[in-house]
Amino acid sequence: MKFHTITPEGATILEIIGRVRCNVLISGGTGSGKTTLLNCLTGYIDLDERVITCEDAAELQLQQPHVVRLETRPPNLEGEGEVTMRDLVKNCLRMRPERIIVGEVRGPEAFDLLQAMNTGHDGSMGTLHSNSPREAISRLESMITMGGFALPSKTIKEMIVGSIDVIVQAARLRDGSRRITHITEVIGMEGEVIITQDLFVYEIMGEDANGRIIGRHRSTGIARPHFWDRARYFNEERRLADALERAEARTEGQA
Repeated sequence: MKFHTITPEGATILEIIGRVRCNVLISGGTGSGKTTLLNCLTGYIDLDERVITCEDAAELQLQQPHVVRLETRPPNLEGEGEVTMRDLVKNCLRMRPERIIVGEVRGPEAFDLLQAMNTGHDGSMGTLHSNSPREAISRLESMITMGGFALPSKTIKEMIVGSIDVIVQAARLRDGSRRITHITEVIGMEGEVIITQDLFVYEIMGEDANGRIIGRHRSTGIARPHFWDRARYFNEERRLADALERAEARTEGQA
């Protein structure tokens, strides 16, 4: 909020998304602040939840007391002893996690992460490289195909829809500033197409005399997001409704 990456209302909505255990995918280009944003979102995890992180390099800094950190390992000189991200995700399912946090999804472990999200580990999170929420979904699909899983495209898409609730898109703009450009919900399928809806979108309005980009976070006016029932289950629907109303009022005021 201090760096204007997101508005206060957007921050409240992200906080609620983290608290009510939505499965979140953070997508963005290199250096767009995905891992930092993932660190921020993990700050809203309750202290009594058991969290397991799987990373290539230990970058996440979770403050909760029940955190187990798993890290991949390259093979030794004899080519043995390698521990891949798939091994970590597979093994962490035996460690009674309530949430699984994957530092970055780069390959076939995408399949195991979706399986974990599907099997009752609500509130799992991960990051991946892509330039838009729509592209993030197709990258996820191609990573699963990369793993050699001979699954029909529709089956993979149904898995993605059943697993992922929210995609948060981060971007590094040409003036060096970082912004959250989309908070997007994955809501279902129509035929073979995955349907998404944006809650927040960042619009570029122009630039000032110093070349800094001027923009605004616009609420799309959705009063009841797809995760509303989940928010009610966690007794957060009042805060969610207030944040969405304030965001709508701010957007109208800026217009």
